Amino acid sequence: MKASELRSKTPAELTTLLLELRKNQFELRMQSATGQLAKVHLFKETRKDIARIKTIINEMKAGTAS
Repeated sequence: MKASELRSKTPAELTTLLLELRKNQFELRMQSATGQLAKVHLFKETRKDIARIKTIINEMKAGTAS
């Protein structure tokens, strides 16, 4: 997910997307704990996407979004 794509979304859409990613992160964690996770790289991608969304939400709140 690119930051430019995320900046075109509304804060409500970003919040919904953030919630979905957190659920996905939880599911990945559970799969890892039970030994069913095949694609370990998804942890890193999901974590970075969450950080990206949180950063853009905070930029919008501060009014510094470009």
